[in-house]
Amino acid sequence: MAPPFRADHIGSLLRPQSLLEARSKISSAQQSYYVNISSSVQEVEKAAVKEAVDEQKSRGIRPITDGEYARHIYFGGLFEKLEGFEVKPALPIPDAFRTDFPTTVGLARMGAKTRAVVLCTGKIGYKESPYLPEWLGLRDTLPGSLWKEAKLTMPAPTYQHIQLKPGTAYTADSGYTSDEEYFRDLAACYAAELKTLYDAGLRNAQIDDPHLTYFCSSQFLGGCQKDGTDTDALLDLYIKAHNQLLAGKPSDLHVGVHLCRGNMAGSTHWVSGSYEKIADKLFNQTDYQTYYLEFDDFERDGGFEPLRFLPKGKNVVLGLVSTKTADLEARDELTKKVKDAAAVIAKAQGVSIDEAMDCLAVSPQCGFSSHSQAGGVGMTMEKMWEKLELVKDVAQDLWG
Repeated sequence: MAPPFRADHIGSLLRPQSLLEARSKISSAQQSYYVNISSSVQEVEKAAVKEAVDEQKSRGIRPITDGEYARHIYFGGLFEKLEGFEVKPALPIPDAFRTDFPTTVGLARMGAKTRAVVLCTGKIGYKESPYLPEWLGLRDTLPGSLWKEAKLTMPAPTYQHIQLKPGTAYTADSGYTSDEEYFRDLAACYAAELKTLYDAGLRNAQIDDPHLTYFCSSQFLGGCQKDGTDTDALLDLYIKAHNQLLAGKPSDLHVGVHLCRGNMAGSTHWVSGSYEKIADKLFNQTDYQTYYLEFDDFERDGGFEPLRFLPKGKNVVLGLVSTKTADLEARDELTKKVKDAAAVIAKAQGVSIDEAMDCLAVSPQCGFSSHSQAGGVGMTMEKMWEKLELVKDVAQDLWG
């Protein structure tokens, strides 16, 4: 099964100035990661989404996304919409979080004293669709023939659990006594959400789980050891949660998972390390069809060698173009890297380079604006579109 698009992108786009200005006028409380701020800027947001969609259509950029314009940050809008979760706007750093957790360590260096999270305080349930309004806002800018060429992103179910101090993702009075129970009900909500979106016409979804790369980080692994956490068991727990959310997925709904090492303000990344430590389990124990992987900087993310674990029938979208720098990559160097990756897969699977090429695609390594008010150093709207067109051109060179 080939990837849905040979030229792909991760989803978020730089926000236009009109949207940033509209949001700057609302209260600071509404700027929270976990507050739906779209209502107060609805018309501006709607116009911005249409403009982004029109730009993608005119430039031939696929898949078409809404740029995550309805969100303040990529993981916003989901947990706080489910029953049983409660926003905690200011948990103390580092006390409320895992020891040496890379994100909170980095935020502390920047001067942060607290961080907002969403805790489970009761029975987890699915009452309303968190992302149906976003999908409809995107879908309704498109003719029905293009719905299948659009993509919606969602944060991973593990997002809250992995960062919090072990045993605190759900409170004592929540009714949960084990991580397995917590993830069982949470994954059921994800499955219900995918079905709701599918029934409304969505055919391509992406789960964003940058934290899976933390299992490649010595800092994270060392902090878990201090906390007495078995990281092998923790990774297995998370893989099971991912597979549970995919159970019962309609056969014609494509769902991929995106991994990176962080992409916050000022081109900040949180961890480094090769996929080597997780590649076997990632490719062979998760039920995803496609893996969107960061490969734009081998010093940060290692080389292609972990792709030797990719089984036949699954796909990798190579994140070769950087959203962290405005410099435009050389087209011939990108095509060479794709062929280098194909060579690793071909050797491991015992197939030809051409056959290995069939399971690959190319993209930027992350979205252009994981946080609504931040982007890569020097990145502009025009440079962003140039990068996306470069991805398209490379795909044309390689796959026609």
